[in-house]
Amino acid sequence: MSAPAPSPIPESRRQRALDRLRIVDSLPEPVYDDLVKVAATVCDAPIALVSLIDRDRQWFKARVGLDERETARSVAVCDHAIRNPEELLEVPDLARDARFADLPMVENEIARFYAGAPLVTDDGVPIGTVCVLDNEPRQLSAGQRAALASLSRIAMELIDAHAREHQAEVGALLAKPATAAPAPAPAAAPAQPYTVAILELQNYAGTIARLGERATEKAMQALGEALEQCLRPDLDDHIDRVTSSPEFVATLVGGEVEARIEALRRTVERQRGNGLTVLLGSATAASAEEAPGAVFLRADAALSREKNRLAAA
Repeated sequence: MSAPAPSPIPESRRQRALDRLRIVDSLPEPVYDDLVKVAATVCDAPIALVSLIDRDRQWFKARVGLDERETARSVAVCDHAIRNPEELLEVPDLARDARFADLPMVENEIARFYAGAPLVTDDGVPIGTVCVLDNEPRQLSAGQRAALASLSRIAMELIDAHAREHQAEVGALLAKPATAAPAPAPAAAPAQPYTVAILELQNYAGTIARLGERATEKAMQALGEALEQCLRPDLDDHIDRVTSSPEFVATLVGGEVEARIEALRRTVERQRGNGLTVLLGSATAASAEEAPGAVFLRADAALSREKNRLAAA
């Protein structure tokens, strides 16, 4: 397969946009399943996907007609589709296109036709596609192309709503008051410096598929309890899990947090023995008055760099 044309969007920016949406490795949701069923029906195609292009893989938020939950990015036609986010990519016959003729799904006669409408953020960054595939060469009608593009916009609205819910919950967690605050002094105490740490289990949906929902939830509860032991509640540290997600957000209060961060790192490293990979990203406020949301974003960027490191290893 020939290499796709360079994207006008830097890959680092594209991947960062995808990470911030918190959609990759999220749990199945009926509304996305309904969306791919509609795509398959409207386009009269046996396979339809909501495909997200991650660092080294193509991960399916929803799929119909295909068993795999993900594939290598190197064999993803959708990786070509996102190179031109303003246009739907349609390939009438994959076997007659030099870019795709040697793909396993083509050689194994799983797919001969592809059409994908890019999923594009409000600031023009492509993160994946809503696509359909067929095992016979063909073309979509104008109406089918328009419908597929509409479905990609609907899917992007759903993804954006998911991200907004996450952001709202994180904001509430960061603003959470101390659970055992002392009685207020006559004069307000000066604000304390603080650090935000994000700890995230990787391949959450895959872990649930492998271990089962109950076993995964027990592992997450045990991890949360272990992480709490690394904190200083006497300094008003706190850690909370984002609802129905693989993510914990910790606030560490005070200027000397290195030992607590290292304790968190050792705790998540021990999870590898349980077959779980948990990554940590942290950031310290530039001043005690810096908004927690801004510090969270810098911690999130650090978490993205850890994901890049893991993918490159």
